[in-house]
Amino acid sequence: MASARTIAWIERLVWILIYAGLFSFVLGLATLNAHEATAWMLIAAGAVLVPAGVVLIWVRSRLRPDD
Repeated sequence: MASARTIAWIERLVWILIYAGLFSFVLGLATLNAHEATAWMLIAAGAVLVPAGVVLIWVRSRLRPDD
């Protein structure tokens, strides 16, 4: 059981993590030729954020709102 506020917060966080992760991943790929170390840091950050968002989608699916 979760409050409506908690569910809304998780739903917002899901999309923030997914979009930020995809943006970071693409930005890392775009800067790979210019600065390799920074690019790999961005790619790694994106590779962590997107699965975190996907896991939160599963967490949200398991939550039931309070009555």
